Amino acid sequence: MGTVDTRLAELGLSIPTVAAPAGAYVPAVVSGGYLYTAGQLPFVDGVLPATGKVGAGITPEQAHDLAKQSALNALAAAASVLDGDLDRVVRVVKVTGFVASDPAFTGQPGVINGASNVLGEIFGDRGVHARSAVGVAVLPLDSPVEVEIILEVE
Repeated sequence: MGTVDTRLAELGLSIPTVAAPAGAYVPAVVSGGYLYTAGQLPFVDGVLPATGKVGAGITPEQAHDLAKQSALNALAAAASVLDGDLDRVVRVVKVTGFVASDPAFTGQPGVINGASNVLGEIFGDRGVHARSAVGVAVLPLDSPVEVEIILEVE
C-alpha cells in the first residue's frame, strides 16, 4: 500500500471509480511533467447528490462537501492515467473551482475550501496549491460545483 493509500485509509476516504466523460473529452491527460484533469462534478456512484445554486436551495456547507467529493473524483481521474499510483504526485499545483451561485452569493472561496482542504489532508505539504474559486450562473447537469486540478507528476 502506497503512502497516499495509507493516508486515505487514515482519513476514512477512498478514491471513487472514475466518472465516465459526459462529452467528447477524457477525464485526465499527462503532458510533460503535469497532469490536467477535466472538470469533475460531485458524482457519488454515478449520481449527483444535489443540484441547484449555492445560496438558493444549496447551502454553503452542502456545497463545501460537494467540492470535497469533486476533488476526490478529480483524483480518481488522475489515478486512471497514473495506473492507480497517486504516489507519483509530486505536488498539487492548481485547483480551479466553479460554484453555481445565486447572484447574491459571494462565498465561493469557502465552498472550494472543501476541495483544497481534502487535498491538503491527503498530500500534506505537497497539497499546498494555487487556486481560483469562480462563481458561475450554471454548471453541467445543474451541478452546484465543479473542480479541476493540475498536478505535477513523476
